[in-house]
Parts: sequence; C-alpha cells; structure tokens
Amino acid sequence: MFNLIVKSGEWADRRDTLGADRIFESTERPIALRYKAGDEPDFEQLRSLPCLFMVEGTGDQIARVGELIGGRVRGGQATLEYRFDDRMPLIRNSDVYANRDAFGIDDAFEFSRNHWAIKEIDLFQSLLRLGSRARQRPQVFRLDDIERVDPNLISVMMPFSTGFNAIYRAIGRSAEAAGFRCQRADEIWERAEVIADVVALIDRSSVVICDCTGRNANVFYEMGIAHTLGREVIPITQNEADIPFDIRHIRHIQYLPNTEGRRRLAVDLRQRLEFLRRK
Repeated sequence: MFNLIVKSGEWADRRDTLGADRIFESTERPIALRYKAGDEPDFEQLRSLPCLFMVEGTGDQIARVGELIGGRVRGGQATLEYRFDDRMPLIRNSDVYANRDAFGIDDAFEFSRNHWAIKEIDLFQSLLRLGSRARQRPQVFRLDDIERVDPNLISVMMPFSTGFNAIYRAIGRSAEAAGFRCQRADEIWERAEVIADVVALIDRSSVVICDCTGRNANVFYEMGIAHTLGREVIPITQNEADIPFDIRHIRHIQYLPNTEGRRRLAVDLRQRLEFLRRK
C-alpha cells in the first residue's frame, strides 16, 4: 500500500497543509477504516506507508517519492510533515497517468483534485515496472533530472568558424523540409558557461548532426555526449579520413564544400531525417 497525496500547487519544504475533508478520498472504505483512529486519520499507521507526492496535472509536473513523518488535524486542516527521498528518481505525472492502473488510480479525475488516497498497491513494484531511474550526474556539467526531448529539434555540432556557415544553412534547409528545426550552441546564451549551453542543447534534441571535418576535438567530445545520452547522431564530413576509427561503423554523409556539394548534402540529410521522422 502507499499514500497518494495530490496538491493543487507545489509542495512546500517538509511541511504543508491539506483539507482534512479530502483525506481518504478515492480510498476503498475498508482501507480507510483501517487507517482511522475514531474519526481522525491514524497518522502513526499512515507513517508506515510510502508516499507518492504529486501536484495536479497529467503533463510534465513532477511527482516525488517520500515518507510521512507526522501530522495533525486542526480546524478542518491537516498539517503534514514529510520528507522526499532524494535517492529515488523524479517522476513525471504524464508517466504516472499513462500507467495509472498500475498505481491503483481508477479515476483520471484524481489527477485534477487535491486529495489524499490510500492505494492497495506496492508503490515500488509499480515504479519498477514504470522503468523510472535516476540519471547519472556528471561532474563537469549538469543534466536536468528529467529528460525533456523536443522531437522536432536538431542540434548541429561543428567548428565555430565562418567557413561552416554555408554548411549550417544547408543543414537548416534540409531540416525544415523534413519537419524539423535546428540550432547551434552559438545561437543561444542561457548559461554562464558555453559547455553548459552545448550540453543542454544536445539534451533537448532528438537528433544531433556532427560535422567531423578537420577532426575538431570539441565536435568529437559533443558527439560522445550525444551518444551517451542516446540521441540519434548523424556524422557528416568533407573528408572520410576525419571520421574517428571508433565510429567508422556508423554510417556518415560525406560532402564537398561547394555549391553542388552543399545541395547534395541537403538532399542526403533530408532523406535520412524523413526516415527518422517515420520511425
């Protein structure tokens, strides 16, 4: 069993309130009676159950696993003391909603109502089936706890040189023709460090195009990040010898740095992107 506690707004730090009349909503009557002491909630018993703390919604809102430390009812309000378990991954409401039967949530209305229910479900088994897992936390840069991949976004990794601007424009045309949009890190300034913007852009992208021309060390580093994050990577190059040995088994697109070469690159990229769009 577990406590499902849903609030209309964000949870406060360690202590918050809930209308006492909302406790045991959407809870089977025999279970509710088991966790009452007279007419009041039996907080001592409720403390023994794990908690899933949610805010209302079925989208990118974040749910947290934690535990109830204590509580009391006074003046129609229940004051709860709790703590989140930082060892557990953050969970998107959309994932819980998509698997609501596994969490014992029979009525989708529960996602839009401030209430406290007890579910006769093993919370951790449900989370295990959900496949939630914490992301690794790199030391050099920061990743968001929850992936928010934009299915229409392509990031382009290439040397910061005016000599590649025409190539980038050709990539942009092929991306737009296939229903995508593309960005380079030099087009954004969201964080103090350049590498932070580069990584954030890769993390948001569904496809990463890497121009290996000239064996640029930064591009190779960024390609490694993209592979690690599980993004679809498309290597391109003017010279096949510039493709590192370790990734020569991955198909790449070779192009010439002239008008006809850029046109051919745009055609080849569009075909690849349209295939990825259909996957």
